[in-house]
Order: sequence, then C-alpha cells, then structure tokens
Amino acid sequence: MKKIIFLFILFSNTVFAQKKNFSMQEAVNGLATNLAVKNLSQLSWTGSSEYYVQVVANDSENVIIAYSPQTFESEVITSLEKLNNELKAKQIQELKRFPPLKWINHTQFYFFHENKYIQFNAEAKNVSNIEVLLDLPKDAENVNFNVETQSAIYTQDYNLYYKQGLKLPIQITQDGAKNILYGTSVHRDEFGISGGLFWSPDNNNIAFYRMDQTMVEDYPVVNWSNVPATVNMVKYPFAGRTSHQVKLGVYHFQTQKTIYLNTGEPMDQYLTCVSWSPDSKSIYVAVLNREQNFLKLNQYDATTGELIKTLFEEKNDKYVEPQHELYFMKSNPSEFVWWSQRDGYMHLYLYKNDGTLVRQLTKGNWVVNEILGYNKSTNELFFTSSIDNPLQKNVYAVSLNSSNIRTITKTKATHTANLSPDGNYLIDIYSNSNTPRNIEIINTISLDEKRIFTASNPLADYNTAKVVPVTLYADDSTILYGKLMLPSDFDSSKKYPTIVYLYNGPHFQLVRDVFPSSQNLWYDYMTQHGYIVFNMDGRGSSNRGFAFESIIHRQLGTVEMQDQLKGVQYLKSLPYVDSQNMGIHGWSYGGFMTTSFMLRNPDVFKCGVAGGPVLDWSMYEIMYGERYMDTPKENPKGYEENGLFDKINRLKGNLLLIHGTDDDVVVWQHSIKMLKSAVDNNIQIDYFAYPGHPHNVRGKDRIHLMHNITNYFDEHLKK
Repeated sequence: MKKIIFLFILFSNTVFAQKKNFSMQEAVNGLATNLAVKNLSQLSWTGSSEYYVQVVANDSENVIIAYSPQTFESEVITSLEKLNNELKAKQIQELKRFPPLKWINHTQFYFFHENKYIQFNAEAKNVSNIEVLLDLPKDAENVNFNVETQSAIYTQDYNLYYKQGLKLPIQITQDGAKNILYGTSVHRDEFGISGGLFWSPDNNNIAFYRMDQTMVEDYPVVNWSNVPATVNMVKYPFAGRTSHQVKLGVYHFQTQKTIYLNTGEPMDQYLTCVSWSPDSKSIYVAVLNREQNFLKLNQYDATTGELIKTLFEEKNDKYVEPQHELYFMKSNPSEFVWWSQRDGYMHLYLYKNDGTLVRQLTKGNWVVNEILGYNKSTNELFFTSSIDNPLQKNVYAVSLNSSNIRTITKTKATHTANLSPDGNYLIDIYSNSNTPRNIEIINTISLDEKRIFTASNPLADYNTAKVVPVTLYADDSTILYGKLMLPSDFDSSKKYPTIVYLYNGPHFQLVRDVFPSSQNLWYDYMTQHGYIVFNMDGRGSSNRGFAFESIIHRQLGTVEMQDQLKGVQYLKSLPYVDSQNMGIHGWSYGGFMTTSFMLRNPDVFKCGVAGGPVLDWSMYEIMYGERYMDTPKENPKGYEENGLFDKINRLKGNLLLIHGTDDDVVVWQHSIKMLKSAVDNNIQIDYFAYPGHPHNVRGKDRIHLMHNITNYFDEHLKK
C-alpha cells in the first residue's frame, strides 16, 4: 500500500510540474493581458520631491497613496469612492477607475474627464474637494493644457483656439483648413517632433506650428467598408517631390496678436527643437535644410519674430538629425544643454545661451539615450546611456563643472527612471533577461536603494525558449549582437526549421537585455512548435553610434544584407539548423529586408513573409527617405539597385506579402505594384490584405495575422 501511495505522489508531482505552451492569443497579446508583468500603477513624483504616489486598485481597495522617499511612511490621499461622490455631487459622470493623474503637489492633482479638466484638492476647506478648471468642446483636438493659468490651446475645425477657465474661447487663427493645419505635429513626426504647441515659461505666450500642405500631392486611402467605397485624400510627400511648408507663430495673450518667426527660405526647410528661453523673450529653433546636411541653431525675438543670431552650425556629408529641444537648468538660465552626434555618438554639450561652447559633457563610444533631470545641489545632469552595454540602458549623472560621470544604478539592466524634481531621488524601474521587473527608490547622493516592488515571473509555468546570446562580426570587424531562440526541449541531435526575424533599419534596436529575453512571445510560440528563431541587429540599426547607423546612407538594403548574411552563415554552421528549411520575416523596414532577401539573394531562404514592406524608396516619404537615400535625381543608382519591382523574376522560394489597406506610412501601392510586376513576369507570389488597418495590424485582428504567418511557415518549412 505504501508503494502505491508513493508512486501516486511521484505521478502527481510529475503532472503538476509539466509546463504549458502558449496559445496564439497569449503569444500575440499575452504580455499586455493575462501574462503581463505586474507593475505599480501610476507611480510618479508629485510636484515636489517630498512624496511619490501610486494608485492601489484591487478587490479590497481603490485608493491613491503617497509615500515619503526618506521614511517610506504612507498616507492615503483619497479613494475612488470619495472622488466619485464628489463628481456625482457636481452632476459629472462617475469614474470606473482612476484616470491618468497629473500632480501639482502630494495633495492636489488634476485629470481629464468628460471634456473637462478637473482638479482634486485633498485639503480643500470648502464643501467640495473638486473643481472644474476648464470645459472644452467635444471636438477639441491637439489640446495643450496649462494648469498654472487654468487655460488651454486647442484646434477646432482646423483653427487654433484659446480658452481660460469657464470663459468663452478666443479664436486665434482664421484660415485653418484640411490642408492648412495649426498646432499639430509637423514633418511627419521626424526630428523628434511630437507636438505643435509650446507654452512660454511665463505663460504669457504660446508658440505654434502652421503647416501648409496644399502644394503636396493628394494620395487616396480607400474605405472599403462603405458601398460604394469612399476615398479619403491625404497628403503624402514622396521623396524628390514637393514637400509641405511650415512656419512658427507666436500668439501673445495680452495683446491678442500673432507674429511669425522670420525663419527665411526655402519654405520646405525643417523647423525643430523649438525651445523658449527661460525669460520668455526669445525662441530657439533648429533650422535644417531639406538636404538634411546643414543645421543652424537660431535665436529669434519672440515679440518681433526677427532673427537675433545664429548660435552655431552643424554640417555632415551624410546627414544631420536633430532630435531634442534645448535643456535649460532652472538654477542657471544662462546655459543650456544641446544634443549632437558631431563626434560620432549622441552626446551632450553645455553651451552659454549666446552660443559659446562651455564644454562637451559626455564623450565616448556610446550614446546618451535620454535626459532625466538636474540636481542643483550637486550641479549634475542625470541621463540614461549605453555606457556599460549597448543592449542595456543604465542611469548616470554627469557634473556640469567637470564632466565627471557617476554610475547611479547598480544593477546592469534596462532601466526606466523618473528623477524627483530636486534630483535627490530616483524611481528606478528595471528589467533584464533574468528579472521581470524590480522597482527601487534610489537616493542619488548616497546611492542607497530601497526595493519597493518585485514582480513575479508570469511565464514561470510556460515552456519559454532557451535564449542564447550571439556575437558575430561584420566584414569590417564591427561587433554585431544577436540572439538564438531554441525550443525548451531542445535536442542537439535533431535538425530544426529556422526563422530569421529582422528589422535592421534606423531608429530601431531588436536585441536588448529585457524581460522576457525573447522580447516577443510569438518567438517562444514558434520554438514550442519545433522552430529555431534568430534575431540580429546589423549595421544600420540604432544605439551604436552614427557610423554604425549611417553606413547604409544612399544604399538602403545593401550593407544590412551583408551583415544579415553573416547571421545566415552562423546558422548554417550549427548542426541542428535545417539549412534547407529556413524562413525570413519582418515588418516595415523588416518587410523591405525580407523582400530584398527573397529577390536579391534568392537561394538563402525557402520562404519569406514581408509585412507593410517598402519596395521602392522613391515611393516613400521625403523626410525619412531623403535623409538616408537623398533624392532619386541625386542618387539614381542607389534607388535602382535597392528597388525591388524589377527584381521579381529572381524569386525562387515562396513569398507572402501582407499589407494594411489604410496604410499611410508605407502606402498600399508598394505591394499592389509588386503584384502587377509578378503578373507581368508570370511569377507566382502569395498575398494578403487587411482591410481597414493602417501600417500595423493591431487588436484582435493581430491574432489572425500571426496565425496567417505561422501557417505559411508551417506549410513551406515543415513539408
């Protein structure tokens, strides 16, 4: 009898120890749903450094709690129930959960709800703790709210409006139209641009973009859900053709007048890095020529719009790419920090506001990723960087006096950090291949750390891939980082069909030290179904310096393929890789690379799946396309060699093209023209369109997409 019980226990333990495979739904959306790594909700600093806050929402409570970073004592600020009671009393719809909160101090915050900006004050002495600061029209867009003045700038019917409190709005512009846009992001969000409204520090003025795109060619985006189908004409500036024209206006609230900065001609130049001077008297603008090889940092008078002076210039035979506004230290408004790749890596430079260079703050064969803030007491600037490892993002501080650098974070990982307003404390959230998520409060002076959260591994019960770091070398001996993903039950005596997933274009890094180490559960899903998956960042990818990224200039798709072929050679050297059954997949730039491989190196992969692919760079947008390829007139050879329509007859394997019908980034015409080329040359390819989807297929339809891709690989690599 004892033997039976013992065997039953062994059997039970074996059953419970078995791990699960991902469903396709989990592989696609699991990291954002049931398999998401736990986190602390809305963890942030208040308006001061004395408290940080978080939202605690579970079955027993739904409250906002403030903590002291010194003592870690806690205080409940309010509950959702109390907030809803206050809203109900003012006949405002109740909240199902706390909305995104913006903090004034640890007892006051504001939020947007029902087209209203609402402030909560836990210490209010009147009957209600809430106050409606501003009520906006339902169709207000591009809203930029200023809590100090309780006012907002927004667009409505294409024009710009100013509204303060509960007063009637003031119309600022009159000629807004579908193709004359105010207060929006311009230059197709290149050059670090993410918005079009800029408050002055004294809150007395607002600078704004005006974009005239009437001269840009119309491009049709068809809505196939209507019968008959309808057409939405958008403006798409193709490389080498007419671009839009942008100006910068300044509206003065006291005089209710608008002036425009005299930024000169040609009108199709780029205006970016818009920054007010601390005294609100002038505006700094990086003026970049259309060729993107010459930049001037100009200072303009905010009252007259006239040029005060050019502080300095930057030139490069390939391109200059400004991406950040000026960073002023409040304690010393006569100096600012400028970002530049002038020495080959993205670094920080300290300038006087008259354009005199004080010193280069950071230097080395690594890049600065972001500025976190400033500490007046130590006169240090805090930033994240790849100093220790280009696959990671760690936190450092640099002295503005000496350029000496201190390491702030001890654990080498990928850090997302939030510096307190005074710079004395850091909320540090990090992960790496072995750490799902840890959160610590760091004293930036003593470097003492306090762990406030440790996330469990949500994938512990699943058969995740065995991820093997790979280091290869390009033809010029440049190090290339990759990773090999093997099945959890990997058997080196077997041969596995293998998929290369790639991007390998600018501003993107595929291989990083994060959790999960695969970075994409679909890779794990494929390893669970008998595949090996491989990633590698070849030259042209980001975070490795200007030379690494810009080597692809005027020849997109050539150097990148040479590097990816190094990865292919590595894979073929592995006895367990079935080199006769290799596939390739990528999206956008990765779709371009996938198609390039299938047509320019047709003997490498048995099949490929290209999503949203650029197939002819002359059909891509001006800002990105001309930066990396110049114009078709200036670089006809580069466009011809790396264009793909005329190479369809080289196809030997099986190629599936996928495109969203509403794609206004890589327009649908790319893959339609490739279909026409295939028909003209009597070449069979496979094709799938996703109606109504833009450049990427998101939401529930993405599950269909990944089933589609998976089935294609199964069909061609497993038979």
